[in-house]
Amino acid sequence: MDSWVWWLVVAVGLGIPLVITAMPEFGMFAVGALAAAGTAGLGAGVVAQFIVFVAVSVALLLVVRPIAYRHLKQGPPVRMGIEALKGASAVVQERVDDQGGRIKLNGEIWSARALNPGTVYEPGQQVDVIEIEGATALVV
Repeated sequence: MDSWVWWLVVAVGLGIPLVITAMPEFGMFAVGALAAAGTAGLGAGVVAQFIVFVAVSVALLLVVRPIAYRHLKQGPPVRMGIEALKGASAVVQERVDDQGGRIKLNGEIWSARALNPGTVYEPGQQVDVIEIEGATALVV
């Protein structure tokens, strides 16, 4: 059996734990084995094949792995507390003007004030929370 076939078997063998464990390192070694199979297909010797396998695998580990883990750690930003309320929609419960009023925000009643002086929102109207000052939502 040609050596390139053995490298394909190694690549598939490394792909199995990748699927089972979801560890991307196995995939990087599998890509290294595929590169070694290509090297073998071009007629290079066993030493060259092994060097290509190690070089590609190590290069992927050093370059791709840190990038992948950085993206996994970052994830989507999660807004919590008051920050999560900014930009949310609310329904006016009691008339809201620049002096005060009440809104229903995320199932809770909040004191509210119109952001722009002279603006009035009547009960039932939908407003957007722009800022939270203490326990008062500024709305538009």
